[in-house]
This record gives sequence, structure tokens and C-alpha cells, in this order.
Amino acid sequence: MSHTTTTTSVHSPVQQHPARRSFRPWWRWLLIALAFPVAGEIGHLVAGRVESVSAAVLGGVVTGAGIGTAQWALLRRRGVSARWIPATAAGLGVGLAVGAALVSYRTDISSLAVMGAVSGLGVGVAQGALLGNTKRMLGWSAITAALWAIGWSITTAGGISVDQQFVVFGAYGAISSTFLQSMIIGSFIPAKAVQS
Repeated sequence: MSHTTTTTSVHSPVQQHPARRSFRPWWRWLLIALAFPVAGEIGHLVAGRVESVSAAVLGGVVTGAGIGTAQWALLRRRGVSARWIPATAAGLGVGLAVGAALVSYRTDISSLAVMGAVSGLGVGVAQGALLGNTKRMLGWSAITAALWAIGWSITTAGGISVDQQFVVFGAYGAISSTFLQSMIIGSFIPAKAVQS
């Protein structure tokens, strides 16, 4: 009489959950808010008021380089290359020149919101081109445009003397826009997602 012993292996399957989008702030990203007024002041000192195409381009390039450097200092740990710096500088130079001319260099809140959206779109397209795929580029471009419009609107509503035709919004707008961006940045630039 033979007994056949059947051995049943029990494997506990590893459950794979789809990656969830987290809207928790990336708190270190809020340090970027400090770069906006500093880089903006340097751009303003170098180029003067944003009242001509040449001033907008020069101020935008200088300010964009400062903001881009601060952003890259954090993003390089996520695999973003140093090309982020010249991309941000070029994006702001072009975006600000187009946006400021589009509103005839006016400084009322609606004009600055439009200028901010166009400036942010320039920055977003230039940065987004480094993110690896079209979907990320389009999303990053649209969100950056919206955040820059919000930044200018909040700065203007906060009573800052925007009639001095600054290159970029100040601390109020920077804190607000970087906080909002900190909640979505992981969806666009996850750790090590972008090759240097």
C-alpha cells in the first residue's frame, strides 16, 4: 500500500498596490520661496524696470538663473540635470518678454496675472522639456503657468509696490506658489525619475 504525499507550497502573494498620488507637501521645496525675492532683486538691479523687451529678457535671464539654481540644488537628488538652470533662465527671459509686452507693461492685478501666466508658461515649457515625456511636460507647463499667475496676484493683492515693474513676484506670492507646487511636484518629478 503506497501513500502519495502531496506537498502544497503556500506562497503568500505580494500584493502590489498601484502608486497613489500623494498631495503631501515636500517641505524642503518651500526653501525655494527664498530664491524668488533674492533672484528678483538681483535681476531688478541688473536690468532695471521691466518696461522694454530688452529689460525683460535680461532681467528674466538673470532672475531665472537664480531661481533655477535654487530649484536644481534640491531636484538634483531626484536625478534632474544641471540643464535645469539654463532652461529656467531662458524660459523666464522669453516668457517675461512676451508676457510683459502682451499687457503693455501695465501693473494692475489682472495684467500681472496674465504676465505671470505667460512667464510661468515659458518657464514651465523650458523645464518640462527635461522631464522625459510629453505628458509630464504639458502638465508641468500648465501648472507652472497657473502658479505664476497666482504668485503675481497674491503679491499685488498684498500691497507690494508692483508699479516698480519687478521681474518676478515677491515673498507673498513665492510662499503661496511654492507651497502649492510642493504638493504636486512628486507626480512630475519623482525621485530618480529623470536621467541626468
